[in-house]
Amino acid sequence: MGAVTADSTPASYDAYAETTADPRFTDWLRERSEPAWTDAITHRFTRELGAGTLDEDVYATYLVQDYAFLEALVGTFGFAVGQAPEIEAKRPLIEFLETITGEENDYFRRSFDALDVPDGRWSDPDRSPTAAALVDLLGRAAREGGYAETLAVLVPAEWIYREWATAVATEYGDPDTEPPSDGADLPFYYAEWIDLHAVGSFVAFVDELRDQLDAIGAECSPRRQRRVEELFRRTVDLEVAFFEECYESAEGDDRR
Repeated sequence: MGAVTADSTPASYDAYAETTADPRFTDWLRERSEPAWTDAITHRFTRELGAGTLDEDVYATYLVQDYAFLEALVGTFGFAVGQAPEIEAKRPLIEFLETITGEENDYFRRSFDALDVPDGRWSDPDRSPTAAALVDLLGRAAREGGYAETLAVLVPAEWIYREWATAVATEYGDPDTEPPSDGADLPFYYAEWIDLHAVGSFVAFVDELRDQLDAIGAECSPRRQRRVEELFRRTVDLEVAFFEECYESAEGDDRR
């Protein structure tokens, strides 16, 4: 059997569901985003991070831009809380907001110190073209659509990180170990970034998001499903571009 690609996956969810055992809307979206999906979860950035060989200038550039993206991400999750249909759907979003505004924010600050990133560089950075495009996509999906459109951007953004982080953790041994990076000889700023996205609570959170998009997406009209697919695919493409851009930006960055 050949590799899964967007061209080999039915263009409509209904057609996909008719030919697939136990179809999931998010699986259809993932397959429609190939080969960019595989490029994202197996990118050299994530492989080098997991091996501890990632250039620290590249990682510092990445963290600065990811931190610049964080505020928009928090805003979109907050918007999603309002869009979510019931308390059960709102609860995991609220809990995740607590994590990224607390534990994850603290991680960024400690990592900037350890990597000698000046305050002026991370506190008010100019967003890179790809980071700016991601922020714009998040905002437009939330403002111009409904809950399905918001999830169409949030789900791949978080799911990609779960996939590469759990794959990396598996290389260290049992991915269910807490923390997942246990046994790896890595600086904390690599180890904790893996742990944040491979830990059991985050894995479960991504499952929750997928379940919500599965339910709402399958009930959308074909036209709206195509819009959701476009947003999902665009997010995946930008995640790949974001990893690549960090290498390119670090090469010409003399601010450190």
